[in-house]
Amino acid sequence: MPRRTLAPALVLLMAGLCACDSPASPAVPPPPAAPSTSFGGTDRAWIEINIAMNEELTPLLELAGEQSRDNAVKGIASQVNDVNVRDLTELRALHDAAGLPAENPHKGMPMPGMVTPEVVTRAAAAEGAAFDQIFREQVRAHLDQGVKLAKSETTAGVEPRTKALAERMISDRESLLPKFPPAVK
Repeated sequence: MPRRTLAPALVLLMAGLCACDSPASPAVPPPPAAPSTSFGGTDRAWIEINIAMNEELTPLLELAGEQSRDNAVKGIASQVNDVNVRDLTELRALHDAAGLPAENPHKGMPMPGMVTPEVVTRAAAAEGAAFDQIFREQVRAHLDQGVKLAKSETTAGVEPRTKALAERMISDRESLLPKFPPAVK
């Protein structure tokens, strides 16, 4: 190639290579974070179950402001909601760190302590003392089951952050339980 045509071709080639590194070029997204192998089976199941349980509790907690006539019930609903929101935030972070699938196999699964959509419908139709009774029974069952599940995690789990959250959840739930005395039959 004659020297005169080589120089312009070289300039075009260099300009093209430089453009590939310009900020206007679309960035290649980083690969997704690899799931941590420090999560055992108990840790993973505990995270998923608690996310499902806490998400299903949320609609019942939200009803208390309108359905209850008792300021004490409204206050405790707010306290439980604060704990629930904080726990869900941490559980979702652990969910992501563990590389768990988006579809939660425990969502909507009837189990002890799970507030079902049918219960929420029944509570939404109730007012005053009738709502308060449903609310207290359901939240107590949720807290009781949460303590049992968290104790299982502390003994059989292996991931340190998950076990630490379970310890805190035991403490939080045990401090709330006295506000929900068992129903007298």
